Amino acid sequence: MRRVLIANRGEISVRIARGCRERGLETVAIYSDADAGAPHVSAADRAMRVGPARASESYLNVDAILRAARESGADAIHPGYGFLSENAGFAEACARAGLTFIGPPASVIARMGSKTAARAAATAAGVPVVPGAVPVDQTPAAIADAVRLVGFPALIKASAGGGGKGMRVVRCADEVAEAVESASREATRAFSDGAVYVERLIERPRHIEVQILGDVHGNVVHLFERDCSLQRRHQKVIEETPAPNLTPSVRARITAAAVAAARGVGYVNAGTVEFILEGDGDAAEFYFLEMNTRLQVEHPVTELVTGRDLVHAQLRVAEGEPLWFTQADVAQSGHAIECRVYAEDALRGLLPQTGTLFRYREPSGDGIRVDSGVAEGQLIGVDYDPMLAKVIVHAGTREAALARMDAALRDFVALGVRHNVPFLLKLIALDDVRASRIDTGLIERRLGELAAAPAAWLAAAAEAVAKSGLVHAAMPAMRGASRAKGRDPWETISW
Repeated sequence: MRRVLIANRGEISVRIARGCRERGLETVAIYSDADAGAPHVSAADRAMRVGPARASESYLNVDAILRAARESGADAIHPGYGFLSENAGFAEACARAGLTFIGPPASVIARMGSKTAARAAATAAGVPVVPGAVPVDQTPAAIADAVRLVGFPALIKASAGGGGKGMRVVRCADEVAEAVESASREATRAFSDGAVYVERLIERPRHIEVQILGDVHGNVVHLFERDCSLQRRHQKVIEETPAPNLTPSVRARITAAAVAAARGVGYVNAGTVEFILEGDGDAAEFYFLEMNTRLQVEHPVTELVTGRDLVHAQLRVAEGEPLWFTQADVAQSGHAIECRVYAEDALRGLLPQTGTLFRYREPSGDGIRVDSGVAEGQLIGVDYDPMLAKVIVHAGTREAALARMDAALRDFVALGVRHNVPFLLKLIALDDVRASRIDTGLIERRLGELAAAPAAWLAAAAEAVAKSGLVHAAMPAMRGASRAKGRDPWETISW
């Protein structure tokens, strides 16, 4: 490989560009009209416009992206995550165009992209799956029979799903018909595939995922696990590694299962095998959930704890190199936590927000890493995911990492758009989080207190703004604008 086109935007595009540059590879960014001045554009050696703001006409436009690769002289494509990263058709199109696709083969993407096919592959590899049923007959009556066979409570899930779409919980027979119909309808709308299957609902599970890496020579290793249990509506909010309260015995079993699943499908490049965990101690049981055939948003915590650069690894594997280390060479050191900073309003149901970042400062210091794709003066619009940055910390212990994350978030300044930093600060301060009593439903159960008006945070934020030097110049104008609109000046500041 000589020149890599990065078929993505935002922080992951910046991250990949940096990794390529460190490996001596040239990079090509793509951008939509909405992103013409975005940081990821200047992070690459060259940039190519691929269409208007609408993702379907730009970042999801396969023909435009392949044309950009051809015109820029790229010989490889890195898809990042999201957009086309798990699109088997895109991977096939890259291969037909003579481009190296930096990810697994299209056949693996297609197989693991189907929840039911992935479930079958895991079973064939001897990996435990959640008890359930995959109805061949997709009529409502047959699916209802499958629910009754599995028992209540049950989970109806879209076969081609992800992100909680096409998923419904049923706790009694009266709920089945409506749940089946709505799950299938949502799955059709989101994935153009209304097929669903049924699993037993596991109450209060933990979400554990294992980072794996395979090469074209048949070698597969894991880079340990991450705990992604702190999530809302099946969207991750905070990730950490090592997973707290995971015994050595369970860690050994779950990582071995991830490697077995990867070997079973001939996996190549970086990927993640996701599990749900039920119970505590050595008696805890885990079940295969899905396999993500791409780099994960939360990959930095693994990099900080293992010392392995996953983007470098992706590039080397894509060039045909055999893995240059064995499983025995991979170890965990310290504890890492990642918080996703979004432009969203906790006081209004964590709805995405828009605005211009008239002041933006990232925290820095020992053990603090920030991956971002925004800059001061940039308009945060409605066209794409509202992530501003990922704040990642690394320390010797989990307690020290939580303290470092608290300090880092308090130093994060983003004025002009509401964001979730106050929400994150409250979340990491919860007694259940501090004591590692976490599960996938924790945020929903305590959302009321997490989304309450952050009075204590306002004082800390005011101090941060004062330190920024803008408070005297900015406050009169903001007060005037606030009075004119009948709004509180703190609201205009948009903490």
